[in-house]
Amino acid sequence: MLTDFGYILLFIITAIAFTVVILFVAKMLRPSRPNIEKLSTYESGEEPDGNANVRFNIRFYVIALLFVLFDIELIFLFPWATVFGNEYLIQTTNGLWGWFSVIEMFIFIGILILGLAYAWVKGHLDWVRPEVKVTNTKPNVPAALYDKINQKYTKQ
Repeated sequence: MLTDFGYILLFIITAIAFTVVILFVAKMLRPSRPNIEKLSTYESGEEPDGNANVRFNIRFYVIALLFVLFDIELIFLFPWATVFGNEYLIQTTNGLWGWFSVIEMFIFIGILILGLAYAWVKGHLDWVRPEVKVTNTKPNVPAALYDKINQKYTKQ
């Protein structure tokens, strides 16, 4: 007979096995026809401008970290919401539990707003796109080869 941890281990093993089987079946069924166009650089449907080996502005990372930080802190609202409506605690404390929970949440949200205001004042939320430096290098591939590839993969 399995213990509670045995059921958890069995569930984890089943999930891993299911994932591996699904990935293997997908690899066997999907078509694999790589070509130059599919293997080319792709940036959200646009032609890449400039060299790919450039340094990114640190603001991209700061904004991503701020998003993750505030997103994770919002997860703390869900347990609070479940405890806030606990009728037993409200009846036991003659309604003081409800007021305590509301004040506690206002303090928590106030701290979040202070953190957001700090990031705003420091300028971490300003979105400035850096200018792209285009290099003037001549490609080693002749233009006629590009035309040949384009003719091969365009619908006629």
